[in-house]
Amino acid sequence: MQSDLSAIVEAVNLVWVLTVTFLIFFMHAGFAMLEAGQVRSKNVANQLTKNLLTWSVGVITFFLVGAAISTIVGGATGGGSYSFMGSFTDVWYPGESTAWVGWLFGAVFAMTAATIVSGAVAGRAKLRAYVTYTILLAAVIYPVVTGLTWAGGFLVDFHDFAGGMIVHGMGGIAGLTAAWIIGPRMDRFNEDGSVNVIPGHSLTFAVLGTLILAFGWYGFNVGTAAAPLAMADDGSVTLGSFSYVGRVALTTTLAMGAGAIGAAALSVVKTGKVDTLYVANGLLAGLVGITSVTDAVVWPGALVIGLLAGAQLPIVFEFVEKRLNIDDVCAVFPVHGSAGVLGALLFPFFSVNGFTVGTLVNQVVGVVVIALWTFAATAVVFSVLKAIGQARVTPAHEQAGLDSSEHGVDTYPEFGKPDVAADGGITFESEDVVRTDGGSEE
Repeated sequence: MQSDLSAIVEAVNLVWVLTVTFLIFFMHAGFAMLEAGQVRSKNVANQLTKNLLTWSVGVITFFLVGAAISTIVGGATGGGSYSFMGSFTDVWYPGESTAWVGWLFGAVFAMTAATIVSGAVAGRAKLRAYVTYTILLAAVIYPVVTGLTWAGGFLVDFHDFAGGMIVHGMGGIAGLTAAWIIGPRMDRFNEDGSVNVIPGHSLTFAVLGTLILAFGWYGFNVGTAAAPLAMADDGSVTLGSFSYVGRVALTTTLAMGAGAIGAAALSVVKTGKVDTLYVANGLLAGLVGITSVTDAVVWPGALVIGLLAGAQLPIVFEFVEKRLNIDDVCAVFPVHGSAGVLGALLFPFFSVNGFTVGTLVNQVVGVVVIALWTFAATAVVFSVLKAIGQARVTPAHEQAGLDSSEHGVDTYPEFGKPDVAADGGITFESEDVVRTDGGSEE
């Protein structure tokens, strides 16, 4: 009977993990819409293709190489025992096939970190450059970070519950580095350093993507916290600690709302108006800020972290744009990078266990090490790609748009072009007349 109960508990918990995994995977739809909405119409298909290939190429690479590298780095830097070849075979041919559930759960986190970078380099990066970086990120760059932290490496005391710094902060720093090396889009900055605004083509897509991401974030945070059933030593089955899960759900929700409010407030202070895109990205920044610490902060702390994460977004975005002259198209650094850093560093001040200097030191060291490794590794990859002329499309291709130059498609073929009528004539559309007679425009 106890054996039967054990099987039931394991089955329920595994199904829960898979459900959460699929929820996190659905965040790719959110990233696709958010980023597609913030690029110009001539680059939409390129951005969508990058999102598709991030998953397709990245998840296979993570399965074949990345997961094992994480285990090896964790054992090598944390003093634990590990086998180099065994780390690979444990993923490829595990003793129990249920181990693949855990691998897939880790893979969706890895792919989230990878896809963040595409938003920073949108509109000018070659597809092959982005795919190359995705392969290296999934195989080495991200697994080193998880190896140093979650896999038992020397940063094992760094508190990051669900990847606020390990996933999002890392992705934001990587995106900023890549955007800096590749350079800005054409006409983004003038010779005197002043900025030209290049608006995205669809605010609707951007907001839809934001809400899809927020929905998936419950899988990121609450899903990580929950184990629906637990089996005691005496064989009895109990519910998991849902007071703990409830804290995660509450703090995630509060920080999300506070992030949007913080960004809206700063938008009003700076411009006198509420910028919709700032509100959307502020909501996401609040989520990023709380993700590291959502399991172990008091609820007022979630409000403060969310407000600050949202409020810093317009300030950091303007600093990156106007002071550093880096063209971060989808604001990935203020949304993911600086917000991830902020949340991790604020943990000791709102921890349920109270403030300790040791905790603060652990957080500072963890943030610095992850940031330095991510910057260095990303800079090397994109510097090499730039040196061999493979990082950026040609000016002619950039001006024409990456949809046509990289993919041979037009995402919106009806816009601004004549249509062929059913009778073989040409339909000319203007505000005053629609002609389908096949004649000239005169």
